[in-house]
Amino acid sequence: MDNEHFQNARRDRSTATSLFGTKQADQHDLTSDDLRTVRDAFSDTFPLAVFNPARVWESLTPVSLDADFLHGNGLFPFADSSPVGPAFDMLRTRVSQAMAERGWRRIGITSPTHGCGKSFVAINFAFAMARNAGKTVTLLDFDLRRPALHKLLGLNAPGELREFLEGTQPMESLFLRVGKNLALGLNGAPVADASELLQSNDCLQALDALDVQLNSDFVVCDMPPTLVADDVIGLTGKLDAVLLVVDGTRTTAKDIKACEHLFEGRLPLMGVVMNRAQDRGLGKLGYGKE
Repeated sequence: MDNEHFQNARRDRSTATSLFGTKQADQHDLTSDDLRTVRDAFSDTFPLAVFNPARVWESLTPVSLDADFLHGNGLFPFADSSPVGPAFDMLRTRVSQAMAERGWRRIGITSPTHGCGKSFVAINFAFAMARNAGKTVTLLDFDLRRPALHKLLGLNAPGELREFLEGTQPMESLFLRVGKNLALGLNGAPVADASELLQSNDCLQALDALDVQLNSDFVVCDMPPTLVADDVIGLTGKLDAVLLVVDGTRTTAKDIKACEHLFEGRLPLMGVVMNRAQDRGLGKLGYGKE
């Protein structure tokens, strides 16, 4: 399916069934012809009537989250149980309105360096988005070198996310569903060549296929730190915007400036989120080390 077809499909919400079945195949049992057939699913032209996002959502494996475990990691799916709920609700509303005005869906959550709390922000932000029952949200673990979302959520990752990004495994065999409107693309194994994978055309086609099949209102990507590798800027053209999470106790103005310089002309910077800022009297986001 070419990019024009996918872009049209992203705007069309009247489409009908998943391109893939739900049975997980063992990659080692696939022949080269089988792999070529799966890859062709991303490039061949299919009638839009084939896709039914509602049925694809139903095909994802449902999981339950342990609220006490989440709270221990500073994660709060329900606003009324969260000391940071109002801050994330405000962030959700401001970001979602700005993205809707521009027709954007995909946003990356990154930080200058490790330990600023970007994963904490990414998960709580996705939770806040999903609290709006009228919206669908997909959360992806794109920190491929150091996958951690499944551990923070207390879940087992069904497999390796690279298999979906390379087109060798269907989304339904790897993605999980929380409730009716939050999909999780978790990663169970580190990816040494993460930069090359994220910059590949396979990755772009996989993201476009994800848009068509799930038709999520928002796709939130937990990204690696910007100043550690080129993974984030390698997603130029694949993300609509980024949020930069900084640590109010350790991130320097030089770090923020360096990130802004890398984003300039490549990725729109939606804003800067100050984590652990209460130590300076600047805010309420005070959890999370990832």
